[in-house]
Amino acid sequence: MVVRNKARLPGVSSKEGIDYEETFAPVARLEAIRILLAFAASKGFKLQQMDVKSAFPNGFIEEEVYMRQPPGFESARFPDRVYKLRKALYGPKQAPRAWYARLKSFLLKSRFVMGSVDKTLFLLSRGGDTTIVRYMLMT
Repeated sequence: MVVRNKARLPGVSSKEGIDYEETFAPVARLEAIRILLAFAASKGFKLQQMDVKSAFPNGFIEEEVYMRQPPGFESARFPDRVYKLRKALYGPKQAPRAWYARLKSFLLKSRFVMGSVDKTLFLLSRGGDTTIVRYMLMT
């Protein structure tokens, strides 16, 4: 699975250690991707790639994150109020981690098994079929 997102709301800034603690999401190593592709080719597996452009807005944020009113949505009645974010909708630095946590939760509930060494690899075996999901963050 490939995820791409570069959009962030202008003017959104936060400081590590004050506004958030962690921003990381697991990153697939190039060697692991090559091994997966070579293995799939040797076994004649069918590969599919999915580019999820709307993934980040669906990630929930664990920390309390506030932002200024976005352009076009300013309140004339309450110009000094801020918004509390519930999702990573405006691309805060926590967005990749929030999306990975949501995807991981879904896959584990769906009986996928996460790789013990590579946390970006998820496997599901049913009968003779195996489904492999690889999380890759592309920026």
